[in-house]
Amino acid sequence: MKKLALSLSIALATILPAPVTHAADKLTVMLEWFVNPDHAPMVIAAERGIFKAEGLEVELVPPADPSSVPRLVAAKQADIGVHYQPNLYLDNAAGLPILRFGTLVETPLNTVTVLADGPIKSLKDLKGKKIGFSVSGFEDAMLKRMLEKEGVSRDDVELINVNFSLSPSLISGKVDATLGGFRNFELTQMKLAGHKGYSFFPEEHGVPAYDELIFITNKDLVSDSRLPRFLDAVEQASIFITNHPQEAWELFIKAYPNLNDDLNRQAFIDTLPRFAKRPSALDRARYERFGQFMQDMELVKQVPAVEDLAVELQ
Repeated sequence: MKKLALSLSIALATILPAPVTHAADKLTVMLEWFVNPDHAPMVIAAERGIFKAEGLEVELVPPADPSSVPRLVAAKQADIGVHYQPNLYLDNAAGLPILRFGTLVETPLNTVTVLADGPIKSLKDLKGKKIGFSVSGFEDAMLKRMLEKEGVSRDDVELINVNFSLSPSLISGKVDATLGGFRNFELTQMKLAGHKGYSFFPEEHGVPAYDELIFITNKDLVSDSRLPRFLDAVEQASIFITNHPQEAWELFIKAYPNLNDDLNRQAFIDTLPRFAKRPSALDRARYERFGQFMQDMELVKQVPAVEDLAVELQ
């Protein structure tokens, strides 16, 4: 009987097909910077198996050159890019075939920052002062609008390129303020160095609110079925982070133990309320207002149609 059962098993194994396994669909996400708490929803989606449940295998790739992200996405060398909404208007004007299809961080992070115990108590006090910056372009226009609202001309301040040494330049007295530091990092960085900072937020001083970080893709890929699955996974992860911040932090540093320090721990907490809970949603009016701002500041010649910049996946 045992020999008969064994024979039948072998026969059935020969006749019946093997279980079908489907390979996960691969997605390459080009980050705008090295991995940090701003990217937590994607990290958590990977660590909790949410991407896998959506049939995705997602690779997060830090760029060798942060400015290359939109060009790499336009050239289809990455499926998705993490980008900045203000820069999207410039890329559109330059003719790059890219579209925003989702949001990662739905509020501005940019700031003008000063020492809390220093002489600068309002933006008016910046007249005749030195302001350190890292990247020109949109941030220069942002500063101009913020100063104008306080009756100060852009020509009344001196801009100094301090590369990416914003906080050290402010703390050392090389500059009186910094432009472009992220509120979820720079204030904590200064505090850890023994100096309390104070930030002026652009959206409270004449600059329309915008999405700091967005997901972009090539126009040819907007109908790709991987994209809505990617956003579904990011949404699930963002909600998990909101509901279980400590567990999410532990998963985050499990994936990137080199980020387990005081700066990144506080940045994780400070960024949590800024993640988009509906990453696929598109606020058309917000994009139109910001397009008008970009034209008013002469960064683009005309306000682009929203559909030329962004889509809401169905």
